[in-house]
Amino acid sequence: MGTTLLIGSCEPFSGKSALVLGIAQQLIRSGLPIRFGKPLATSLEWDPAKGPLPQPLIDDDVRFVGDTLGLPESHLIPSLHLLSPTTATLRLGQGELTAGDGFDRLKQQVVAEDGFTLLECAGSLQEGLLYGLSLPQLAEGLNAKVVLVHLWRDSCSVDALLAAKQTLGDHLAGVVLNAVTPDEVESLERQVVPALENLGLSVYGVMPRSPLLRSVTVGELVRRLDARVICCPERQELLVETLSIGAMNVNSAMEFFRRRRNMAVVTGADRTDIQLAALEASTQCLILTGAGEPLPQLISRAEELDVPLLKVDHDTLATVEVIEQAFGHVRLHETVKATYAFRLVEEHCHLDRLFEVLDLPVPSR
Repeated sequence: MGTTLLIGSCEPFSGKSALVLGIAQQLIRSGLPIRFGKPLATSLEWDPAKGPLPQPLIDDDVRFVGDTLGLPESHLIPSLHLLSPTTATLRLGQGELTAGDGFDRLKQQVVAEDGFTLLECAGSLQEGLLYGLSLPQLAEGLNAKVVLVHLWRDSCSVDALLAAKQTLGDHLAGVVLNAVTPDEVESLERQVVPALENLGLSVYGVMPRSPLLRSVTVGELVRRLDARVICCPERQELLVETLSIGAMNVNSAMEFFRRRRNMAVVTGADRTDIQLAALEASTQCLILTGAGEPLPQLISRAEELDVPLLKVDHDTLATVEVIEQAFGHVRLHETVKATYAFRLVEEHCHLDRLFEVLDLPVPSR
């Protein structure tokens, strides 16, 4: 008889996929067969004008995790529904709030088969109710334990965890606190974690905030900004960790740029001095706003340094808002991020305790 664990969160983009990768990797080391899926697909690119949903419905996150872990296709569990405006409109028209026959098949599969089933749930406790696939519904229907990955800002962050505990009851196995300011990890483990344990919240890890995991590819910025790529289109896989605005004088800009790493620099198309200074720093892409075109010598230098040069129609303020919204709100679909996630979970999570609760073999280190 198999074991099922649900990974959920109180809000989207809390770090569920990173924890999934870390848990799965440690159990694979112990020789335990792993199956992974997302009952409600949330990251599948689908255009209803081009045809029906693909079958089987394999979420992009599931595909990436499967490829990263080397799982066979048969160990990727298809999603039952896709969360999208189109499918939500259809569900509303149908007035149907259950997951349908597919949920019964899912239940039979995870109960009957040996090994371990890891299911990543939607972005919050409520998300998926329209499809009958919210986290509480899945926990109850599958009689499964839940681990919540929670973004920790300060002690007020505990309210959402206490509300989740009331909703999930005995299904809640515990929590992992994520995106903690690195300097505060030690004090949090020493002072806050014991307090949470006294409130009945088992804490399996405190993970520091990671600029790498929050980073966004140049290609994603191109998509979100609807930008024109002037040069180096083949370098869109570069990861942007920080944002800089080139609005100061060139001497101040050079000093500022030297203190930053893996930047996207946003500046006016007429600020050639700032643009050239940015190219000599740790710049992953240069984004030009406003009227005008870059000078040929700028394009030539960007090509020499392999730095993508983008041109957008937005003004600087609107461009910055789009980029800031992207940080921390993208899927974990890059190999370098997955490698870092493995290390982050191994170094900062105490999964032995979780595996004991689930009556699973504790991997040897």
